[in-house]
Amino acid sequence: MLNFTASLDGDAPLRLLCIGAHSDDLEIGCGGTLMSWLESSRPLHVTWVVLSATGERAAEAKGSATELLRRAASVDIVLGEFADGFLPSQYEAVKGFFESLKRRASPDIVLTHRLEDRHQDHRLAAELSWNTWRDHVILEYEILKYEGDLGQPNVFVPLTASTAQRKSEHLLRHFGSQRSKSWFADENFVALARLRGLECRSPSGLAEAFHGRKLRLAPQWG
Repeated sequence: MLNFTASLDGDAPLRLLCIGAHSDDLEIGCGGTLMSWLESSRPLHVTWVVLSATGERAAEAKGSATELLRRAASVDIVLGEFADGFLPSQYEAVKGFFESLKRRASPDIVLTHRLEDRHQDHRLAAELSWNTWRDHVILEYEILKYEGDLGQPNVFVPLTASTAQRKSEHLLRHFGSQRSKSWFADENFVALARLRGLECRSPSGLAEAFHGRKLRLAPQWG
């Protein structure tokens, strides 16, 4: 399968805006991808946003992001205090929050939830991501859950076996509040990575996947 490489000027850093509705969403959806990108020579400037992070969940979010992004050139962690499960009912305030983010970050790539995600908080985060960054590259990550709403992603990031293992270990170490949930298990994270790895013929058999609805192709061959 042919690889496509993002085009950046010279040694310019890659500016990432990572948006998650809840404390562990980003790590579940794109933790392995971020670990892989952070191992490259390209400097990364990361704005890390969690919309609903209070109390124990805020401490988990901050601790996890601090460790995960320790190799980034710069990190800006933004934690919101919106009520978990009720983002749509706080629409005006959440929209205002996104407008403040627009003034704070000018990203090359936005990593956010999938538009068709059946969790109401995830779905609103995705809608406002597209509403706020209308001419940017947006990649929508996937979250496994009881609703069984996984779709057919079309962008894949192969992971090495060690990166996939580090991702699972990171999740289990930093999010103690979720360990009692049956879906929050190493076997499930690895199972999804194996499925996506198969679909993109990853050399290791492991990958994370995204929905990329709009990409600009500029082939330089001939």
